[in-house]
Amino acid sequence: MTARGIQADGDAEDLDVEEVLALVNDHNGHHSPGHYSSGQHSAGQHSPGHHPPGHHTPGDHVPASAAPHAPAPHAPAAHAPGPHGKDRHHKATPWPEARDAAARAARVARATARDARQAPVSVPLDAALGLTLATPLTALTDLPSFDTSAMDGWAVAGPGPWAVRDEGVLAGRGEPEPLIDGEAVRIATGARIPPDTNAVLRTEHGRSDSQGRLHATREVQPGQDIRPRGQECRRGDQLLALGTVVTPAVLGLAAAAGYDTLTAVPRPRAEVLVLGDELLTEGLPHDGLIRDALGPMLPPWLRALGAEVIAVRRLGDDAKALHKALTSSDADLIVTTGGTAAGPVDHVHPTLARIGAELLVDGVKVRPGHPMLLARLKEDQHLVGLPGNPLAAVSGLLTLAEPLLRTLAARPAPESYTLPLKDAAHGHPYDTRLIPVVLRGDHAVPLHYQGPAMLRGMAAADALAVVPPGGARAGQETELLDLPWASAGIEVCFT
Repeated sequence: MTARGIQADGDAEDLDVEEVLALVNDHNGHHSPGHYSSGQHSAGQHSPGHHPPGHHTPGDHVPASAAPHAPAPHAPAAHAPGPHGKDRHHKATPWPEARDAAARAARVARATARDARQAPVSVPLDAALGLTLATPLTALTDLPSFDTSAMDGWAVAGPGPWAVRDEGVLAGRGEPEPLIDGEAVRIATGARIPPDTNAVLRTEHGRSDSQGRLHATREVQPGQDIRPRGQECRRGDQLLALGTVVTPAVLGLAAAAGYDTLTAVPRPRAEVLVLGDELLTEGLPHDGLIRDALGPMLPPWLRALGAEVIAVRRLGDDAKALHKALTSSDADLIVTTGGTAAGPVDHVHPTLARIGAELLVDGVKVRPGHPMLLARLKEDQHLVGLPGNPLAAVSGLLTLAEPLLRTLAARPAPESYTLPLKDAAHGHPYDTRLIPVVLRGDHAVPLHYQGPAMLRGMAAADALAVVPPGGARAGQETELLDLPWASAGIEVCFT
């Protein structure tokens, strides 16, 4: 069957060439080897003959609903043994199991590591955002530590009307003189309440007569607008549990409770190795050379996932340089780009074999991003090998790097959630598919430009939809993976 024939069936309108071939092979009783070329790095590159539907002008971010024909989900196909039954795709790990394997590897590393880098650290408040508390946060003082005024107005004693003192009470001053019955004093929000005060009368609820005496325009209740000492907590109370992620509000609470530093789990240290001789770091693509999209993208994304990026190194397609980089790194996680397939300059697998690394995940049943891998180099050091295609690399980040880094940093797993898709989403016959979506109301809208080498859809996305094998119909509830900067959490901190 031809690719055109499959498209006529509504199965492959928006798939790239490799996925079309997978469908063809599946219809013929075979399955695709699923290898990407190590040279596919460019954010703008796409497979020959594959054009985004609609031919929209540059800069448009068009939902998939704008396509002239809505795709129909493909029924899951039998994964026939075929002649490639022992190839790498056949050994690939299902997507949910791959994510579990990455988290499990990090738990083992945390349990067995004896490196001082894994020990809790004392961090100044201004450097603690995004870390995880390694000890409970207990109050070092009562909050508030003295009776304070909750409003601007007058502190009053006894029934009115009241004679008003000439000098008021301001915040940040020592304890004021006690009041006597029939006396009032001007007071600012946050100021200490004078002894023997009955209540605070708000500015808008008082008036003065011609003799300068203060009258209440509303009934005064005992204790009104006074924050009593210890209202929020008493010294020694546990405010937050161990394992709490430090958000801006946590920093504020810690400061209010008397802390200058927090005891936290240190950030995992990550190193990025950019592979590929064909990559340019500036200027326009030319003479077979393309711009490196992953070098600029990965470090801030890893920081958003909680890592401390200690180095970004460009190695080209050099097996010796890769070997030296892997054996000399002291990072908790090494991330490589490209070179994970089986081409002539794909050096990641041979180098891992040479140094005796343990392959924990060798290929994942996910599109894009199938030839990603996870390896254990040492008991406390791992490598995530990302495909060279930009969107495939994003898939690898969220499949393998995110759960590993999250677990190393002792962050809680995000709550999974679903939304119905606004439009149908193509599915791979037997692999999970991750597609960029925007969130509009109570629906997720699939975006165009979903090819492994494309970042145009990703740049406009709020999340990735997890499309099961066979696809998802319009209105079907589908799991979503939030992007760090779109989740309104602390992960938006990139520095």
